Amino acid sequence: MSELKLKIEGMTCGGCANSITKVLSTMAGVSSAEVNLQDKAASIVYDAATVSPEELAAAVEDAGFDVVGTD
Repeated sequence: MSELKLKIEGMTCGGCANSITKVLSTMAGVSSAEVNLQDKAASIVYDAATVSPEELAAAVEDAGFDVVGTD
């Protein structure tokens, strides 16, 4: 399993964080996703053979938020 931290802009409330968590958690290959509103970041554990970091970032952006970097 691989780990990825996405820096996300555009979250304004807990509902935003929950929306992103739900989007990421339902993706094939994602083992866990935790979104922290205060840190403006999502920590994701995923199977790199199933899903790519680019696909994870695209899913967040498709949900209406901006991915501004990774760690």
